[in-house]
Amino acid sequence: MTNPADATTYSKTDRRGLDKEIWRLAIPAFLALVAEPLFLLSDSAIVGHLGTSELAGLGVAGVVLQTIVGLCVFLAYGTTASVARRIGAGDTSGALRQGIDGIWLAVIIGVVVTVPVMVLAEPLCRAVGAGDEVVGPATTYLRIAVLGVTPLLMMLAATGVLRGLQDTRTPLVAAVVANVLNIVLNVALVYGAGLGIAGSAIGSVIAQVLAAAMLTYVVVRAARKEGAPLRPDLPGIRAAARAGVALVVRTLTLRLALLATTYAVTHLAVGDQAVGLATHQIAFTLWTFLAFVLDAIAIAAQALTGRSLGAGDADETRAITARMVWWGVVIGVGTGVLLASVSPFLGALFTGDPAVRELLVPVVLVAAIAQPIAGVVFVLDGVLIGAGDGRYLAWGGVWTLVAYVPLVALVVVLGGGLVWVWISFAVGFMGARFVVLTLRARSDRWLVTGV
Repeated sequence: MTNPADATTYSKTDRRGLDKEIWRLAIPAFLALVAEPLFLLSDSAIVGHLGTSELAGLGVAGVVLQTIVGLCVFLAYGTTASVARRIGAGDTSGALRQGIDGIWLAVIIGVVVTVPVMVLAEPLCRAVGAGDEVVGPATTYLRIAVLGVTPLLMMLAATGVLRGLQDTRTPLVAAVVANVLNIVLNVALVYGAGLGIAGSAIGSVIAQVLAAAMLTYVVVRAARKEGAPLRPDLPGIRAAARAGVALVVRTLTLRLALLATTYAVTHLAVGDQAVGLATHQIAFTLWTFLAFVLDAIAIAAQALTGRSLGAGDADETRAITARMVWWGVVIGVGTGVLLASVSPFLGALFTGDPAVRELLVPVVLVAAIAQPIAGVVFVLDGVLIGAGDGRYLAWGGVWTLVAYVPLVALVVVLGGGLVWVWISFAVGFMGARFVVLTLRARSDRWLVTGV
């Protein structure tokens, strides 16, 4: 992954110290990432006992909310990179000033989004697929839960600031506190107060507000300590927004690729559709969980890359990248071997349908083989985000999508089954991302030092 000229620099790097720093950042980040889906999972477990319509309504509203928040993940990623770069340059006050701009941008986006979603909640739920029985609970939940979008976006921005400051523990603490409070409030409001699905939405919003307040307080306290201004800075907010556009495009291309994969599964001519969709859902759930492990390393890569480039040390950045990629491959191989070894037994954990269990084995084996590739992809994605190379990532995402969509469409046209869809995902999508990212990593164009 590195050039031969970098080998000397890499050998002089304190690998043990670097590894400790990587895992100091990655382990809390992983635990916080795992905690995030627990919000919706705990809501589902509690609301599910109200009835099928309420549970389906929660799922529909959840799709709308997750789409909004997912497209704004740049508030965390972009802020991490810019703050870390300033920290590397020794400008802590400037780093926190940029972080405050990111939080203000989150507030602006949240306010702009909240009112239209509240007004258009019913048509949005119908657009996602809610029928007459489901649209009522879905609309009720969405109109209340969207009040939590602004605090959720503030959480993203504040988390990005703290990651840039090389702190991934505080976001973990906030995530744990918010999840515990969410469960307590959901039980109390849904059943104790008899508010039904509305109580679940209210409980989640309260928990999200508390978590946002915790994280924002930590950032504000640090800003005051360094003398960084807290008032909105319009040029800084506009700069943060412009920098985020490229990452929005990158995120959008990733989501479109996943949507194309699901669309292909629903249109397969081979086998029972329900069996295929159920198998795909289980396999994708496993893939997503393992992605949290790799994404945690990518978060560490964002913070460390931004810091070293901000310090003006391109050689150290190369060394960090090489070590990160090594860990990505090692973990990818490890998770791949583990996934392959348990593939015959995983189906029993999710379903009693023998057809799904049988089909799941080859699909999981394909996912297992792709894990080392995913390890490199996730790490280099984090490195380039940390380097502020969003424009390249956006175009890389577009070209990856252009390469992948015709391939997965061809699988459907030729009558391939679910296994072939996953092979096209591993080879076409992950393979294309691997090529796009490694080509960039081998060049020097992303190694822009300073602030």
